[in-house]
Amino acid sequence: MGSGRKTRKKESTSVTLKSVADYVGLTPGTVSAVLNDAPSARSIPEHTKKRIHAAALDLNYRPNFFARTLRKKRTYTIGIIAEEIGDAYSSMVISGIEAYLRQRNYFFLTVIHRHDLKLLQRYSDMLIDRGVEGFITVDTSLQDAPSLPTVAVAGHKELKGVTNIVLDHERAAHVALEHLAELGHRRIAFMRGQNVSSDSADRWKAICTVAQKIGLTIDPQLVIQLELDDPSPHLGYPYAKELLARNKPFTALFAYNDISAIGAIRAFQERALRIPEDISVVGFDDIQFAAFNTPSLTTVRQPLAKMGQIAAETLLARIEEQREAQAEIAIEPTLVVRESSGPVRTA
Repeated sequence: MGSGRKTRKKESTSVTLKSVADYVGLTPGTVSAVLNDAPSARSIPEHTKKRIHAAALDLNYRPNFFARTLRKKRTYTIGIIAEEIGDAYSSMVISGIEAYLRQRNYFFLTVIHRHDLKLLQRYSDMLIDRGVEGFITVDTSLQDAPSLPTVAVAGHKELKGVTNIVLDHERAAHVALEHLAELGHRRIAFMRGQNVSSDSADRWKAICTVAQKIGLTIDPQLVIQLELDDPSPHLGYPYAKELLARNKPFTALFAYNDISAIGAIRAFQERALRIPEDISVVGFDDIQFAAFNTPSLTTVRQPLAKMGQIAAETLLARIEEQREAQAEIAIEPTLVVRESSGPVRTA
């Protein structure tokens, strides 16, 4: 025969909010505020919150989701709109979103538009029809202000009701280019991002601004435009080959992102070029693969999972506390120096 605690768990269907309140000797309102993480719970002592959560676990209390939604006329559901879900960038951002929403007992529905504006509009309408209470967009260039509270990760357009979470791209360009300059690099090649990528224009503008400030000349023959829509290292591979085919010497490459940098490294190695002895390579994002590539990749780190968490936290604050939309939240980048960058080889 099992213990009393196990017996209670078998009878979990009969456990109500009042049962938990009676168990801890508190009012149902206090217990409800804590278990639903309501704003009013902020004034409740931490030791009381822990006691309530422990009691709910002991009694195997499960809130009635449908009763909750009908009572409050809410769905506790968020719509995530992303360009891609399988790439390392979006998956890390969505991981941060999911972790925060799970803590707050929210669901989310995800749609992928692949930069198709008609698909973006249709999917947005479908999410609204399914009762989402707000949107989080990832690498999505919004054209118009959405009808629901929205937080845009890597959003750059000022729209009413939209909070843009943006990286300080000028700071990012500065730490990368200054690192290469300090290693003696002057002939630096660049991979520009695809025109459809929401960060592309701002990042390139920042690179040009910083290069001028620190006295680096950007040679147009050493700038190549990425055009493929590919979440794999193949994104950078053919363009690195094209750079080499131009027969214009360069000692370093600053790639648009880590995936294109990893593809470029493969192309260079196939030509028997050593990294970093012959060419230094710097990426952007610090995706999970960057540290495990051979050689490991020097890169500008975006705290992608944290950006997702901030997006979810910001959106829920707007939904639950009726906060005004903050126009922008700036995120600070850092440079992670690994094996793929080194000093210019002297003759």
